[in-house]
Amino acid sequence: MAMVGLFWIAEGDVYVGAKPSGLAPGVRLTPEGVVGLGDRQSGLHLWEDVTALTVADVPVKSLKRRVGVVKDLALSAVTELALPVSSGRLDDAPPLMTVHVESAGGDHELAAYVAAAVGYPQTEVDLSLTLLSRLTQGAATMETTLAAMSAWGRAWEGGSPRSGEREALLREWGAGGAVAGVGGLVDRRS
Repeated sequence: MAMVGLFWIAEGDVYVGAKPSGLAPGVRLTPEGVVGLGDRQSGLHLWEDVTALTVADVPVKSLKRRVGVVKDLALSAVTELALPVSSGRLDDAPPLMTVHVESAGGDHELAAYVAAAVGYPQTEVDLSLTLLSRLTQGAATMETTLAAMSAWGRAWEGGSPRSGEREALLREWGAGGAVAGVGGLVDRRS
Protein backbone atom coordinates (compact mmCIF):
# COMPACT_ATOMS: atom_id res chain seq x y z
CA MET A 1 0.00 0.00 0.00
CA ALA A 2 1.21 3.46 -0.80
CA MET A 3 -0.02 7.02 -0.87
CA VAL A 4 0.83 8.99 -4.01
CA GLY A 5 -0.74 12.45 -4.01
CA LEU A 6 -4.46 12.15 -3.30
CA PHE A 7 -4.38 8.46 -4.27
CA TRP A 8 -4.10 5.41 -2.06
CA ILE A 9 -2.84 2.50 -4.13
CA ALA A 10 -3.19 -0.93 -2.56
CA GLU A 11 -1.79 -3.62 -4.83
CA GLY A 12 -3.81 -3.06 -8.03
CA ASP A 13 -6.62 -0.99 -6.48
CA VAL A 14 -6.66 2.80 -6.80
CA TYR A 15 -8.59 4.97 -4.32
CA VAL A 16 -9.06 8.71 -3.96
CA GLY A 17 -8.18 9.40 -0.34
CA ALA A 18 -7.80 6.58 2.16
CA LYS A 19 -8.81 3.01 1.41
CA PRO A 20 -12.06 2.51 3.32
CA SER A 21 -12.95 -0.44 5.48
CA GLY A 22 -16.33 -1.65 6.63
CA LEU A 23 -19.05 0.96 6.14
CA ALA A 24 -16.58 3.88 6.01
CA PRO A 25 -16.95 6.14 2.97
CA GLY A 26 -14.48 5.92 0.14
CA VAL A 27 -13.98 6.29 -3.60
CA ARG A 28 -12.37 3.65 -5.81
CA LEU A 29 -11.32 4.18 -9.41
CA THR A 30 -11.85 1.07 -11.54
CA PRO A 31 -11.64 0.41 -15.29
CA GLU A 32 -15.47 0.49 -15.32
CA GLY A 33 -15.90 3.77 -13.48
CA VAL A 34 -15.88 5.72 -10.23
CA VAL A 35 -17.23 3.60 -7.37
CA GLY A 36 -18.69 5.13 -4.23
CA LEU A 37 -18.06 2.84 -1.27
CA GLY A 38 -19.51 2.78 2.20
CA ASP A 39 -22.77 3.57 3.86
CA ARG A 40 -25.18 5.76 1.85
CA GLN A 41 -22.93 6.31 -1.17
CA SER A 42 -22.59 2.93 -2.82
CA GLY A 43 -22.80 3.04 -6.57
CA LEU A 44 -20.96 3.03 -9.87
CA HIS A 45 -20.55 6.05 -12.15
CA LEU A 46 -19.44 4.71 -15.55
CA TRP A 47 -16.47 6.45 -17.17
CA GLU A 48 -18.44 6.87 -20.39
CA ASP A 49 -20.87 9.10 -18.47
CA VAL A 50 -18.33 10.99 -16.32
CA THR A 51 -17.52 14.44 -17.72
CA ALA A 52 -15.53 15.87 -14.79
CA LEU A 53 -13.90 14.54 -11.65
CA THR A 54 -12.65 16.94 -8.97
CA VAL A 55 -11.91 16.92 -5.24
CA ALA A 56 -12.79 19.62 -2.72
CA ASP A 57 -11.95 20.07 0.97
CA VAL A 58 -8.39 18.79 0.47
CA PRO A 59 -6.25 19.68 3.49
CA VAL A 60 -2.96 21.19 2.34
CA LYS A 61 0.17 20.49 4.38
CA SER A 62 1.28 23.49 6.42
CA LEU A 63 3.24 24.23 9.58
CA LYS A 64 0.02 25.21 11.38
CA ARG A 65 -1.59 21.86 10.43
CA ARG A 66 1.50 19.89 11.60
CA VAL A 67 1.53 21.72 14.95
CA GLY A 68 -2.20 21.03 15.32
CA VAL A 69 -1.73 17.30 14.76
CA VAL A 70 1.10 17.14 17.34
CA LYS A 71 -1.02 19.10 19.82
CA ASP A 72 -3.99 16.74 19.29
CA LEU A 73 -1.78 13.68 19.77
CA ALA A 74 -0.32 15.09 22.98
CA LEU A 75 -3.77 16.00 24.31
CA SER A 76 -5.05 12.53 23.45
CA ALA A 77 -2.13 10.89 25.29
CA VAL A 78 -2.68 13.01 28.40
CA THR A 79 -6.43 12.29 28.32
CA GLU A 80 -5.81 8.53 28.02
CA LEU A 81 -3.39 8.66 30.98
CA ALA A 82 -5.76 10.73 33.11
CA LEU A 83 -8.87 8.75 32.17
CA PRO A 84 -7.67 5.17 31.66
CA VAL A 85 -11.22 3.84 31.39
CA SER A 86 -12.42 5.70 28.35
CA SER A 87 -15.43 5.07 26.19
CA GLY A 88 -13.37 5.80 23.09
CA ARG A 89 -13.08 9.09 21.27
CA LEU A 90 -15.62 9.75 18.58
CA ASP A 91 -13.58 12.49 16.92
CA ASP A 92 -10.63 10.24 15.99
CA ALA A 93 -11.83 9.83 12.40
CA PRO A 94 -9.74 11.68 9.83
CA PRO A 95 -11.30 14.59 7.95
CA LEU A 96 -13.33 13.95 4.82
CA MET A 97 -12.71 15.18 1.28
CA THR A 98 -15.51 15.58 -1.24
CA VAL A 99 -15.12 13.91 -4.63
CA HIS A 100 -17.34 15.61 -7.23
CA VAL A 101 -18.42 13.38 -10.10
CA GLU A 102 -20.08 15.27 -12.93
CA SER A 103 -21.97 13.26 -15.49
CA ALA A 104 -24.74 13.60 -18.03
CA GLY A 105 -27.07 12.16 -15.40
CA GLY A 106 -26.23 14.89 -12.88
CA ASP A 107 -23.64 15.83 -10.32
CA HIS A 108 -22.77 13.51 -7.46
CA GLU A 109 -20.78 14.10 -4.29
CA LEU A 110 -18.88 11.24 -2.73
CA ALA A 111 -16.98 11.34 0.54
CA ALA A 112 -13.50 9.91 1.13
CA TYR A 113 -11.32 10.05 4.21
CA VAL A 114 -8.07 12.00 4.00
CA ALA A 115 -5.06 9.66 4.04
CA ALA A 116 -2.39 12.26 4.93
CA ALA A 117 -2.40 13.07 8.65
CA VAL A 118 -0.89 16.55 8.25
CA GLY A 119 -2.36 17.28 4.83
CA TYR A 120 -1.10 16.88 1.29
CA PRO A 121 1.74 18.92 -0.24
CA GLN A 122 0.29 21.59 -2.57
CA THR A 123 2.29 20.33 -5.58
CA GLU A 124 0.88 16.82 -5.13
CA VAL A 125 -2.65 18.21 -4.80
CA ASP A 126 -2.27 20.13 -8.06
CA LEU A 127 -0.76 17.15 -9.90
CA SER A 128 -3.48 14.82 -8.54
CA LEU A 129 -6.27 17.14 -9.70
CA THR A 130 -4.67 17.29 -13.15
CA LEU A 131 -4.50 13.50 -13.20
CA LEU A 132 -8.18 13.20 -12.20
CA SER A 133 -9.07 15.55 -15.05
CA ARG A 134 -7.03 13.38 -17.42
CA LEU A 135 -9.08 10.32 -16.46
CA THR A 136 -12.18 11.95 -17.98
CA GLN A 137 -10.56 12.61 -21.39
CA GLY A 138 -11.69 9.38 -23.00
CA ALA A 139 -11.60 5.64 -22.58
CA ALA A 140 -8.11 5.08 -23.99
CA THR A 141 -6.56 7.75 -21.78
CA MET A 142 -8.39 6.50 -18.68
CA GLU A 143 -7.53 2.84 -19.31
CA THR A 144 -3.85 3.57 -19.94
CA THR A 145 -3.54 5.83 -16.90
CA LEU A 146 -5.39 3.53 -14.47
CA ALA A 147 -3.51 0.51 -15.81
CA ALA A 148 -0.19 2.27 -15.14
CA MET A 149 -1.26 3.24 -11.61
CA SER A 150 -2.44 -0.32 -10.88
CA ALA A 151 0.70 -1.89 -12.35
CA TRP A 152 2.86 0.38 -10.21
CA GLY A 153 0.85 -0.58 -7.12
CA ARG A 154 1.31 -4.29 -7.81
CA ALA A 155 5.06 -3.86 -8.37
CA TRP A 156 5.77 -1.49 -5.48
CA GLU A 157 6.99 -3.00 -2.24
CA GLY A 158 6.97 -0.98 0.93
CA GLY A 159 5.31 2.18 2.15
CA SER A 160 4.73 5.43 0.37
CA PRO A 161 7.57 6.73 -1.79
CA ARG A 162 9.38 9.95 -0.90
CA SER A 163 8.00 13.30 -1.98
CA GLY A 164 10.13 13.67 -5.12
CA GLU A 165 9.23 10.16 -6.28
CA ARG A 166 5.51 10.80 -5.66
CA GLU A 167 5.66 13.98 -7.73
CA ALA A 168 7.51 12.17 -10.53
CA LEU A 169 4.88 9.41 -10.58
CA LEU A 170 2.02 11.90 -10.70
CA ARG A 171 3.70 13.81 -13.53
CA GLU A 172 4.32 10.62 -15.53
CA TRP A 173 0.79 9.32 -15.01
CA GLY A 174 -0.64 12.73 -15.87
CA ALA A 175 1.40 12.88 -19.07
CA GLY A 176 0.50 9.34 -20.06
CA GLY A 177 4.07 8.03 -19.84
CA ALA A 178 3.63 6.13 -16.60
CA VAL A 179 4.28 2.61 -17.84
CA ALA A 180 7.95 3.44 -18.42
CA GLY A 181 8.08 5.07 -14.97
CA VAL A 182 6.89 1.97 -13.13
CA GLY A 183 10.15 0.09 -13.54
CA GLY A 184 12.27 3.18 -13.07
CA LEU A 185 11.00 3.90 -9.60
CA VAL A 186 11.09 0.28 -8.55
CA ASP A 187 14.69 0.02 -9.77
CA ARG A 188 15.70 3.16 -7.84
CA ARG A 189 14.58 1.58 -4.57
CA SER A 190 16.80 -1.47 -4.99
